[in-house]
Amino acid sequence: MSAPRFMRAVRITGHGGPEVLELTEVAVPAPRAGEVLVQVAAVALNNTDLWTREGAYGRPGDPKALSGWRGPIDFPRIQGADVAGRVVAVGSGVEGSLVGRRVVVDPAIYDTDGPDANPVGLMGSERDGGYAEFVTAPVERVHDVTESPLTDDQLAALPTAYGTALGMIERGRLRKGETALVSGASGGVGLALVQIARARGARVLAISSGSKVDAVREAGAHEVVDRAGDLAGRIRAAAPEGIDVALDVVAGELVGEGLPLLCEGGRWVIAGALAGYDVTFDVRRLYLHNAQVIGSSMHTPTHFGLLMDLARRAEVKPVIAATFPLDRAAQAQEELSRRGHVGKIVMRP
Repeated sequence: MSAPRFMRAVRITGHGGPEVLELTEVAVPAPRAGEVLVQVAAVALNNTDLWTREGAYGRPGDPKALSGWRGPIDFPRIQGADVAGRVVAVGSGVEGSLVGRRVVVDPAIYDTDGPDANPVGLMGSERDGGYAEFVTAPVERVHDVTESPLTDDQLAALPTAYGTALGMIERGRLRKGETALVSGASGGVGLALVQIARARGARVLAISSGSKVDAVREAGAHEVVDRAGDLAGRIRAAAPEGIDVALDVVAGELVGEGLPLLCEGGRWVIAGALAGYDVTFDVRRLYLHNAQVIGSSMHTPTHFGLLMDLARRAEVKPVIAATFPLDRAAQAQEELSRRGHVGKIVMRP
């Protein structure tokens, strides 16, 4: 296999709205030592794409500062963290047998080389990503899924959403028989949480809007409560003995309302702030009940390896809401921002 000299790519030229996305032609990147070149078959969209484009992550001490995932971005930047495709070339020091293999790329940039390393950067923010026909990646971040029965679209839907979900579940120490509360359950991470928590043997109580209840229940939720109205009252009625682990990508007022609903020793795991990052809660609900609030950012290499094992056995099956061609990246991101879909939005170069 060989790659052409040039490729189409969509990159952001600065922070802003969809208008900063530009379709352009750039040189195909050459894999450096220890890297592979992947021909992108599908790239999934995530909220991180929107927030990176908007510069919505803030910085320590300045929450309103324009920033990428973990700091300033070098523009122009090719977006896209979630890539499935095939290896078409390898750099020095990499086994040539990888060429032709079907792969998923772990998009995280880690702080160390260990199995429990923390992500401190992300493909599509701190390095170029998969809104392109080709992308390079370190060989240790490329996982062979050639034998997986999942489609390319489904495989591309896994890295950020399912990686984030598995990281939350692992850090929250969710066990078989426990009750898990999942917020934002119709989104990519939410559906992943529902599927993985159900596979762990937990009782899954999901929060969603009325129009999406059936789809969330189909994904594996034992019970779904409508987020409108008296949400805390509905949760209390559905789980009178309390919540063992809350898996939350919404935050905002839900944290303060929900903490009193935890069991003794319960864990509230937060990996998003769709409803706002400025949170107020009664701290007595923590120390009087030995509860914990846990921040969770994506996954570790160990978590991602577990996820790829699930993918090879098709024990998780992402729901694909819509597909777009690469030249409609702006429309795809606008569709994502409207949040009217259930599952993942994918682009095909």
